[in-house]
Amino acid sequence: MSVRSNSKRKNAVQSAILPLAFGAVLVTAWQTGLLHKLLNTDEYVLPYPTRILTIIGENSDKIMENVWASLEVALLGLVFGSILGYLIAVFAAAFTKIGSGSLTIISSFNAIPIVALAPVIINWTKDVSPEAEVRSTVAKVVIVTIVCMASMSVNAYRGLTELPAFSQDLMKTYGAGRITEFAKLRLPNSVPYIFTALRVSVPVSIISALVSEYFAEYVIGVGRQIRENILIAQYSTAWAYIIVACVIGIAMYVLLIAAEALVLKKRR
Repeated sequence: MSVRSNSKRKNAVQSAILPLAFGAVLVTAWQTGLLHKLLNTDEYVLPYPTRILTIIGENSDKIMENVWASLEVALLGLVFGSILGYLIAVFAAAFTKIGSGSLTIISSFNAIPIVALAPVIINWTKDVSPEAEVRSTVAKVVIVTIVCMASMSVNAYRGLTELPAFSQDLMKTYGAGRITEFAKLRLPNSVPYIFTALRVSVPVSIISALVSEYFAEYVIGVGRQIRENILIAQYSTAWAYIIVACVIGIAMYVLLIAAEALVLKKRR
C-alpha cells in the first residue's frame, strides 16, 4: 500500500515539476533573446517578458476592467451551458429513442468553428436591446453557452446511462420509482462525468468568450483588446492581454481541479 501511495505521490510531483521546468526554460530563452533568434523575429513583434510585465503593471486598472468583462461572459456561458447540457442529457436518458437523436444534433455543435458561429449569433441578437453593451453581452454569453452545452450533454448522458447492471437490478428489487432511481443512482453516477465535461468546457469557455469579443459590437473584453492593439501595431500591449488571457484560463482550470479533488475525494 505504501509503495502504491509513494508511486502516486511521485507521479503527482513529476506532473507538476515537468511543466514548470519547461515553462522556466521557455521564459529564460525568451528573456535572453534566444527565442527571437530561433523564431527569426525581433523585440518589437515579440517583446521581452519584462516589458510585458511592465505594461501589465502600468495599465492594471484598464486590464482588470476588460478581464472582468471577459470573465463575466465566460462564467455565465459556462453555467448556462452546463445546466442546459445536463438537462438535455437527462431528457435523452429518460426518452432514449428521441434522446439519442437530439444528442447527435447537439454534439454536432462542436464541429462548428467559433469564428463562424459568432457572427451569426451576434446578428440574431441585434434586436435584444437598444444598448450595444447589452446586445454584445447577450450574444457572447449565447455563444459560450452553445459551445459548453455540447460537451456537457454528451458526457452527462454517459454518466446517466452507463450504470452497473447489478445496481439497476437492485433498484428494481426495492421497487424504486424513476425519480428515486435518478436521485439515488443515476445522479451520483454522473458526477465524475460532469467534471470530465467541465475539464473540456472551462478552457473552451475562455477561448470562445475571447473569440466572440473579436466580432462583438461593444468594444470591451480581453479578446477585443488583443485584436484592437494588433490592428494598431501595439504588440507589447497585445502580448500583455494574451498573457492575462492565459493566466485566466490556467487559474480557472486549477480551481476546477481543486473542486474535483474535493468533491470526488471519497470516491477515490
